[in-house]
Amino acid sequence: MDYVTLGEDGPKVSEIGLGMWQAGGTAWGADVTDEGCLAAIRRAHELGVTLIDTAEGYGGGHSEEVVGRGIREIGRDNVVLATKIMAPHTRAEYVERACDGSLKRLGVHEIDIYQIHWPDPWDQASLKKTMKALEKLHKAGKIRHIGVSNFAVRDLEEARGALSNVDIVENQIHWSLLHRTVEDEVVQYCAKEGIAVLPWSPLEKGILAGKYDAGNKPTDEVRKGSRMLKDANLAESAKLVAVLHEVGAKHGKTPAQVALNWLMRQPGTVVPIPGAKSASQAGENAGAAGWKLTPAEVRRITDAATALRLDLF
Repeated sequence: MDYVTLGEDGPKVSEIGLGMWQAGGTAWGADVTDEGCLAAIRRAHELGVTLIDTAEGYGGGHSEEVVGRGIREIGRDNVVLATKIMAPHTRAEYVERACDGSLKRLGVHEIDIYQIHWPDPWDQASLKKTMKALEKLHKAGKIRHIGVSNFAVRDLEEARGALSNVDIVENQIHWSLLHRTVEDEVVQYCAKEGIAVLPWSPLEKGILAGKYDAGNKPTDEVRKGSRMLKDANLAESAKLVAVLHEVGAKHGKTPAQVALNWLMRQPGTVVPIPGAKSASQAGENAGAAGWKLTPAEVRRITDAATALRLDLF
């Protein structure tokens, strides 16, 4: 496992992380259990993964509780812990209370990376005041670094402009070979400004692993309504998965591992955070690290993805 630094002065983390959205309860299906998620945490740790990402919004804090159990098993010093504050809690007067709740559920004294989960679409809370409140938490020693999630360039610039003594170290965004609109602006901005990018749903909820087709679709609450699961989109995606399979065969890697490695080869510091509900999934995800696609292979995969005609309306 190789390791990279997030931002200019951020933490050093494994080049692939572990996302724990699925540990939030039953929304991902009956086959997702706390014990399975804990097994994933243990296996990821064995393979050198240090970055674990969760959020107070995942299952009303249940994911944080599961991650907290995992941290107690593998040791706090072995984890770079990232969690997120919900948009409704980003009003300046709520920020510290939300942070304290996360600290309690996680069973830690300090959060390594504390992120705003989404820009606030409803209350329109002052982002400037929110960032000042986060900076106060940093000064108090409750958080080590500030991150954001799902921020466009305009949001990043406003947030960074409100900070005095620290900078944003990473932006967690939806990015995969099937969701590339972020490449137009935000990915380029982050690479230029030295802000790391943490792609969430980098396997597009299993589609890039080749798990689904028209006759086999997930029925859980999170995925069943996804436009990407339309029959026509699955047929298009299968063309890309076939390319991933061919390229992976040359390296002894699966389509999922190739899709993750493609992200890691993009400009700037890119650390995918795929989810895992079992030790075997965590092991496969970790296998995306420690090797590199060739430039020619990256171009071939990019061209195949660009050629897809997806209907997401």
